[in-house]
Amino acid sequence: MPKVAPIPEAASGSRARDRRVSTSLAEINVVPLVDVMLVLLIIFMVTAPMIQRGIDVKLPVATQSNPIVSERVFVTVPSGYRQNQIVELNGELIHMPALQERIRQLMQNRSEKNVYLRADGRLTVQDMIEVMDKLKAAGVTNVGIVERLPGER
Repeated sequence: MPKVAPIPEAASGSRARDRRVSTSLAEINVVPLVDVMLVLLIIFMVTAPMIQRGIDVKLPVATQSNPIVSERVFVTVPSGYRQNQIVELNGELIHMPALQERIRQLMQNRSEKNVYLRADGRLTVQDMIEVMDKLKAAGVTNVGIVERLPGER
């Protein structure tokens, strides 16, 4: 085994000093990180419901209406229906040719085959009749038209 030469005094003193100076604290303080993450979580929890938005539909006004109490299937016809032939079925956008099959699948296991139609007030009666024809062809027995009372928004 080879012998190690002794280190001169001047060199050993400076090396010991360097060793003391070069030591650092290698711990990460996670408390501020957790605080920031909790604040971000709260911000996202508060703003997420505000971001969700549906299609704006201006419902026609009626003075008499009955409340709906059963499980409902809503078909919403927006004002842009004439241009793109897209309707909304329980929150999902669907092209008009696929509406009949989707409604047929929904009504397959139901005893009451009721659908509630929400149509924009600016649509023509012909547009509403086209949608009603598709619903009837899919096996819907009753189509209700949803309206709003004069004081509602």
